[in-house]
Amino acid sequence: MSATAGQAADGVRSLADRFGIEPGMVVMEMGYDEDVDQDLRDALTDRCGELVDEDTDEVVDAVLVWYRDGDGDLFELLVDALGPLADNGVVWLLTPKAGREGHVEPSEIAESAPTAGLQQTSTVNAGRDWSGARLVLRRGAKAKK
Repeated sequence: MSATAGQAADGVRSLADRFGIEPGMVVMEMGYDEDVDQDLRDALTDRCGELVDEDTDEVVDAVLVWYRDGDGDLFELLVDALGPLADNGVVWLLTPKAGREGHVEPSEIAESAPTAGLQQTSTVNAGRDWSGARLVLRRGAKAKK
């Protein structure tokens, strides 16, 4: 078994691998605050370079959305994330795990993502306090550019 770039010698996938982030990708971040998982941010910036903010004019390969209960309307935030997203890009919705302050009920994601034209394909452990939901454009959905 051969290790791919970014994998540790013992075969454990790094955080950047779990998120599918590769060197040269442009990754936008939304919802940053002091409670985000710094280890995840460090792993991603080590892989792709600095994260761009939501004011970027660039087309982005991925969007990291830090979202907590009470952060506003999730549907609107997801629609905003689609603006600069490449047609084959991915949105990573990062929410506090169950039992943590700001936890978001899975039903809220299940309702908001399809309405925004996204479908959830997987979830990952995004750190000690955060879970990540991988969202992609639904088949046949057009990006709102």
